[in-house]
Amino acid sequence: RTYSGTETEGQLLNSFVQYFGDSLGRKIKRMPLIEETVLPGDSLLTLPVVIIGNGPSGICLSYLLSGYRPYLSPEAIHPNPILHTKLEEARHLSIVDQDLEYLSEGLEGRSSNPVAVLFDTLLHPDADFGYDYPPVLHWKLEQHNYIPHIVLGKGPPGGAWHSMEGSMLTISFGDWMELPGLSFKEWAASKRRNIKSDRVMPEEIACYYKHYVKVMGLQKNFRDNVYITSVSRLYREKDDEGRSHQNEDISTQHLEMEDGQKSLIKRNWEVRGYQRATDGSHVPFCLFAENVALATGTFDSPGRLQVEGEDFPFVLHSMSDFGAAISKGKLRGKADPVLIVGAGLTAADAVLCAYNNNIPVVHVFRRRVTDTSLIFKQLPKKLYPEYHKVYHMMCTQSHTVDSNQQSAYTSFPEHNVLSFKPEMKCVLQSASGLKKILKFSVALVLIGSHPNLFFLKDQGHSIGHHSNQPITCKGNPIEIDPYTYECTKEANLFALGPLVGDNFVRFLKGGALGIARCLAIRQKKKHELIESGDGGGDGVP
Repeated sequence: RTYSGTETEGQLLNSFVQYFGDSLGRKIKRMPLIEETVLPGDSLLTLPVVIIGNGPSGICLSYLLSGYRPYLSPEAIHPNPILHTKLEEARHLSIVDQDLEYLSEGLEGRSSNPVAVLFDTLLHPDADFGYDYPPVLHWKLEQHNYIPHIVLGKGPPGGAWHSMEGSMLTISFGDWMELPGLSFKEWAASKRRNIKSDRVMPEEIACYYKHYVKVMGLQKNFRDNVYITSVSRLYREKDDEGRSHQNEDISTQHLEMEDGQKSLIKRNWEVRGYQRATDGSHVPFCLFAENVALATGTFDSPGRLQVEGEDFPFVLHSMSDFGAAISKGKLRGKADPVLIVGAGLTAADAVLCAYNNNIPVVHVFRRRVTDTSLIFKQLPKKLYPEYHKVYHMMCTQSHTVDSNQQSAYTSFPEHNVLSFKPEMKCVLQSASGLKKILKFSVALVLIGSHPNLFFLKDQGHSIGHHSNQPITCKGNPIEIDPYTYECTKEANLFALGPLVGDNFVRFLKGGALGIARCLAIRQKKKHELIESGDGGGDGVP
């Protein structure tokens, strides 16, 4: 495809232009991360950074790219003496401007990403030991560190938190869900919200994230109701700078072509999609970015059993669908139990929801109740009594103990679902191979979820730790540089949050720190090149 002139598609793109306007135009000659131009005569359509996803990962990254910088507080003393000594060495510098590898060396925590552990211990010192120490950081807004960016999300800021079941409590403490610079407790108090425990409902967190974007002045960077359809690389012939650009489906990282062919240079990213208008219509757009950050989370695609009959309408895959069925009275008066499949916290939430609504439950899961990897084994009883109630029922109310199928709850440990039948029956198979047929009113399959990266080439399968396999949070996260969060297999593509294995809000903030530092360094380097009289070539690192 040849880009020969300005391409503006719909109102969304116009809003980008109106926002960046002359300010971006003035920065074009000195912005280190922006190409001179992609479309002749219209540099406004090229952004330094496009962030895909407006949950806590995207919000936190926008906060740092907006120029907010963390410094060691004057009165702060970190409980880790070695880390505190390192912090004192460069007290005058923001954490973004320090060597993250040096600071994170030797630290241990519940993330495999060292910068995530570092940032968490600065914001919540010794939290895993039960302490409630205040952060050792204070924040300054430094306008000169602002990097133009846009955050694209399907719904309001907060991402999937707006669609979670509102009656359940979060697994993490409210303080651990907060973002830099705004205490969750102080926000809740200011809103006169009655927070009765350290754990809060998802609705509270969703409201907090939405308010955070507003109070921190980040709204100008956010666009809601936006759906991405493709993110692809642009390539340009190396010795033909002034001519058309190419958008090729090139998977190889070796850009030198065979003899007789011109070599190609990786240029910007092309991001395509549409914004859903208030009347339901789709307004398409196309924009270009020097860097793309993936912050989509993992709630896009519910895990599936891949068995016969799973597509029947009475087989559900989300708590929201289950909650809707209950609220509409579809399960009222049903004699047959609800069949719940899964042994994680979401499945436990479903058990509690059914139990509290006097709906009988048949609970099927593959693992033994003594399996040490069960999440219930990792939760203190005093803090999570409701989940331990479910775990106690899983252990003591097994079908082998209680053969009464009319009981309020019956568990089937070490069982797999073989198929669902149209007459609302399910075929189970035990570890020993015995089969059993159960009748149910509705089935709820809650076995985790996976990110949906359909907008990337090969759905992003090429950028995971295990090539040519789907990206998953635990088994196959996106492979990144541990200190910059840049994809090791694709330059100028970054990822953070659950996509790189950080499921908890506590740790995804480290991804924002790593990316912000990486982009700040590149900004400085290119600025130095421009000042020395070198235009920076192609802008390709």
